[in-house]
Amino acid sequence: MEALYRFFSSIVVSIFSLFAPIHSVIFCALGFVVVDFVTGVAASRAVALREGRRWYFESHEAWRTLYKTGFIVLAISLMWALESCVLDFVSLNMTKVFTGFICSVEMWSFLENAAQLSDAPLFEWMKRFLHRRITKQIDEIK
Repeated sequence: MEALYRFFSSIVVSIFSLFAPIHSVIFCALGFVVVDFVTGVAASRAVALREGRRWYFESHEAWRTLYKTGFIVLAISLMWALESCVLDFVSLNMTKVFTGFICSVEMWSFLENAAQLSDAPLFEWMKRFLHRRITKQIDEIK
């Protein structure tokens, strides 16, 4: 039994050591997800109170965030494995580009939550500004 335990422990440690170079990228993406989740819950509560509705925490939203977090970690890991093990002859930095995309989406969601929480014109302006910039960039690509 001890030999089996050592075998599986060595496999787990080997897998973790394979993905050790991207731990900072994964933690960065997870930080964005956590900030978005916390501000999303707070924004949901603020909107419900503003509308006079009763607010309660819905566990399916938390589970959805956990699933999303798992898929994000898996996607970043797979992208890094593809980039470092298969396409190692080209330096594309696709892992960082992909993580940047994920963090940008989470930042957009944070701006929406911040606008709902504070009613500050700054966040509404930033949302509109980013929307115009992204639309302009997409139009230039086409």
